[in-house]
Amino acid sequence: MNKAARPRIEAVSPGLVRMRLIAAGLLLAMAVVFLVSRAYDQRWPALGFVRAFAEAAMVGGLADWFAVTALFRHPLGLPIPHTAIIPRNKDRIGTTLAAFLRDNFLIPRVVARRMLRLDVAGAAGRWLANPLARDGRIARGASALTIHMLQALDQQRLGGMVKTMIGTRLADLDVAPLLGQALTAAIAEGRHLPLLDGIVRWAARVLEANDHLIRAMVHERAGSILRWTGLDETLANKIIAGLNGLLSDMAADSAHPLRAKAEEGLESLAYDLMHSPEMQARVEAIKAEIIANPAMQRWLDGLWEQARGGMMRMARDPDRVMQGPIGDALRQLGETLQNEPRLRATINRFVRRTVVGIAADYGDNIVRLVSETVKGWDADTITRRLENAVGRDLQYIRINGTLVGGLVGLVIHGIDVVLG
Repeated sequence: MNKAARPRIEAVSPGLVRMRLIAAGLLLAMAVVFLVSRAYDQRWPALGFVRAFAEAAMVGGLADWFAVTALFRHPLGLPIPHTAIIPRNKDRIGTTLAAFLRDNFLIPRVVARRMLRLDVAGAAGRWLANPLARDGRIARGASALTIHMLQALDQQRLGGMVKTMIGTRLADLDVAPLLGQALTAAIAEGRHLPLLDGIVRWAARVLEANDHLIRAMVHERAGSILRWTGLDETLANKIIAGLNGLLSDMAADSAHPLRAKAEEGLESLAYDLMHSPEMQARVEAIKAEIIANPAMQRWLDGLWEQARGGMMRMARDPDRVMQGPIGDALRQLGETLQNEPRLRATINRFVRRTVVGIAADYGDNIVRLVSETVKGWDADTITRRLENAVGRDLQYIRINGTLVGGLVGLVIHGIDVVLG
């Protein structure tokens, strides 16, 4: 895994530091109470209960401190067996996490069943249409989760997978019939006329910029007599003037015979694109050459990087992105999604089929990506990330262990006093 893709080691979260100090402070307080009660319990026997509570609390607190610490590192730096469990087993954790994703989320029938109950379009519409929703904890959590995911995953591998997926979809797309249908619809609605006008104007500009080539061609092919009398120049002028007149007539007359011929050619091309196997094969060959072209591959790389950069910017500052024309357009889209049941059902069906298709086609790749990404993290990185995620709750275990241990010690001491 290269340096660019290696996730940075995160600092310990302030909440975790605070909970560590509370747990350690409580343990230290129990030690002080134990020493004081031990010094005076001969004078005041009732302090025996306090001493028993503090003594058992220290035992419980120390035991839970050892258990919690052993998850992430060696207690006191000593290589005690069965400690530093997470760093020593990070590869197994990656494999287990990947297997969990595969068995519970990426099986197509499981994905289809779960997606059937989700109204993705409705939720997206409510989120887009309601500006207040973007200020809540869910939006902030989603933004943070998106940033962490984009930073943590192997960008080269993920970008390659996205590029491969786009390339595969383009290769599977039957382009010729789509082009034929689009061209037929454009001709039927007259939307091809601006195209013909543009071609005529372009031809006039090309003729004007390259009239010297026509003069040179006529001069080279004319006989010596024509060149001697200067008739070659006259002939060239007539040819250029005739071509200019023809283009002017085509630009001014929408019913010009040559324009009609051009329209017939476009109609024939549209028919061949939809029905001719030879034409479809030629289009497929051109498409394959374009996809295999290194420039196309670089464009796909850039497309993924632009998309990733845009997602990072939106995740870091979603409110800023949602202001202005983009925000207005998205709010209108959200209102439309909420008010159009048929559109919402269509989008939900499309999302469901897309997610199921991704799970079927790329589930193994996603699982492998997660497993290899976790295995590629160094021990400090995965330890720090997991500790920041669950460390505060584990410190509560230390606190509870201290208090519960003290109560157990108090009960045992009370029983001993009663039976003694």
